Amino acid sequence: MAKVNGLAYEEAGSGPAVVLVHAGVGDRRMWEHQFAALSRRYRVIRYDWRGRGESDDATGEVTHYRDLLGLLDALDVRRAALVGCSMGGSYALEAALAEPDRVSALALISSGLSGHEWPPEFHALVAERVHGCVPEERLRRYALGDAEVDPADVAAMAEAQGRLTVVGPDRDPADLDPRVWRLALDMLRLVFRREWSGPRVLERHSSPGSRLGEVAAPTLVINGLSDVPAIQAVSDLLSAGIPGARRIDLPDTGHLPPVERAAEVTEALTRFLAAEHSG
Repeated sequence: MAKVNGLAYEEAGSGPAVVLVHAGVGDRRMWEHQFAALSRRYRVIRYDWRGRGESDDATGEVTHYRDLLGLLDALDVRRAALVGCSMGGSYALEAALAEPDRVSALALISSGLSGHEWPPEFHALVAERVHGCVPEERLRRYALGDAEVDPADVAAMAEAQGRLTVVGPDRDPADLDPRVWRLALDMLRLVFRREWSGPRVLERHSSPGSRLGEVAAPTLVINGLSDVPAIQAVSDLLSAGIPGARRIDLPDTGHLPPVERAAEVTEALTRFLAAEHSG
């Protein structure tokens, strides 16, 4: 592991660059299979968002897609394929719209979309299945950075968040390989521990939803059919709105296909990237 601009990253392999942008419910460890396999053909870079994993704390204002572009600059990467999961997909998309000449291809996996208006039923589901696992007053104090973080609250929130998204609202953790569930819980515990104990941060982002028709990079959309329906609806928006976007739906798959269906996702990315670099 090395750091540049406060961002922890790893790289392996040589050839055209591929950058892996992790999900909001994880860190760069979620790309283990893809990082190893794709580095046989490409220069592969995976990193932790600012304030996540082993990267430095985010302070003041943070713009994650600008961090991504800054990482490319710092590592002397002129042009790269960007592979993003969950909100990492949105940051990859925002980078592609901000500097289209820098992005050779986009793969958006269970992607979020900055500025997207979530339907009321999604907020109700999150309130019922996630927020209710920790008393409201403690959640408020954690959000303000005004309380010592209780490890039991971290564990409870990680499990609730994991059950809803990583597992999916209609499945059980027993439906996952135990190794997948253990990694998901470990990453989520770190997410909430850092969010609740670190500095308060204002995130800046663009609103790419109205600009999907401007995406010039060849795009692959991967969706897990056991993910939360409102999140799957974002994949619908992306695959319909981005010109020429290709789509893969993975059955019995939640919000982290690169972990839960590692081999299938790696194969899909290998085929997609090979087609884009065949010329």
